[in-house]
Amino acid sequence: MQDSTPPLPAAKRGSLPSRVWQVVSCNNRALCITTAVVAVVGTVLALSGCAAPVPSASTKLAVVATTTQVADFSRQIAGTTATVTGLVQANQSVHGFDPSAKNLLDLAAADVLVTSGVDLEAWLKDAIDASGFKGTVIDASTGITLIDNDPHLWTNPANATLMVQNIAAGFAAAAPEQADAFQTNAVAYETQLNALDGWISANVEQVPLAERLLVTNHDAFTYFYDAYDITFVGSIIPSLDDNAEPSAAELDRLIAAIKTTGAKAVFSEASLSPKLAQTIAQEAGVAVYSGEDALYSDSLGAAGSAGATYISATIHNVTVLMDSWGYELLPLPATLSL
Repeated sequence: MQDSTPPLPAAKRGSLPSRVWQVVSCNNRALCITTAVVAVVGTVLALSGCAAPVPSASTKLAVVATTTQVADFSRQIAGTTATVTGLVQANQSVHGFDPSAKNLLDLAAADVLVTSGVDLEAWLKDAIDASGFKGTVIDASTGITLIDNDPHLWTNPANATLMVQNIAAGFAAAAPEQADAFQTNAVAYETQLNALDGWISANVEQVPLAERLLVTNHDAFTYFYDAYDITFVGSIIPSLDDNAEPSAAELDRLIAAIKTTGAKAVFSEASLSPKLAQTIAQEAGVAVYSGEDALYSDSLGAAGSAGATYISATIHNVTVLMDSWGYELLPLPATLSL
C-alpha cells in the first residue's frame, strides 16, 4: 500500500540532516521506521561526538539491561552506585520487542549491557550494531545448565541466584572501585532468593504429585516445573516464542490432555491476550486465570502491580497456582514480607 503521508514543506526540509530527510521522504513505511531509528541515532551520536563510554570513580556506572527480569536484578545489585535502564518494559513481550530510537540512544551511552542470554533477545545484535555500543556485555545465563535450550531461566529462583552472581561479577569488573558495594547488595538479594525458593518448595510440597498440574499460555515455565516436580500438561502456544501461533490440532490435543489429566485450570500470561486461554478453559470445562490473576512470565508488571519485581511476581505466580490446586498458601518468611 502506498504511503499517503504528505511531503514536508521545503523550508522544514532544509533544516533536516540529509540522512534523516531521506528517511522522511521514503515511501515504504515499514522500511522507513527501521531506517529512521538508525538515521536519527547516528545523527545524534555524530553531533554529540559520542565515543565508547568510560566510567570513572566520580561517575556512576551506566547500565542498560535487556529484559525486565535482568533489569530488576541489576537494580538490586547496583543500589545507588549505578544507574540502570531497561529496554523491554513492563508487560511487553521480549520475543516481539522492537527497540526504539530512545532505546538505541540509551544503549549507545551505556558502560555495561546486561543480557538474559540463551538467544532470548533475537533483536539484540541489530540493536548493538545500530547504536554503536562499545561497552561491556554481561551474559547473565553464563554457567546455567539449560533444559531444551529454553531461555526462560529465571522461573527457577536457583537460576535467578546464578544470574545475580554473574551480573554482580560483571559490575565489579567494570567498576572495581564499587566492587564491595555490588557484592554486599548481591549477597543480601541472594538471601531473599534463597528464602523465596524455600517458600515455594514448602507450598508445593503440600500438594500430592498427581495434583501438581500446570497448563500455561506458552512454554515459559520449564525451569519452574522442573525445580518443583510439577507436571506440565501443555501450553496453548507450544513454543518458546509467544509470537508463535498454535494449530487447531494442537489446541484439540491440549483440550484432550486437560480432560485426561484432570488439570483444574488454564493460566494466561500478563503480557499476552487472555482470549485463547479463556476459550480453551471453556472448552475443557476448567477455570481460567487471567487479568490480575494471570502469570508473569516473559515480563514483569508495572510499578504498583503484583508483578512489579521478580520476587513479587514469583510470589504472585505461586499464590494463584496454589489457589488453582485448592491448597492453603503458607505465610511468607520475614525476609520476603511485601
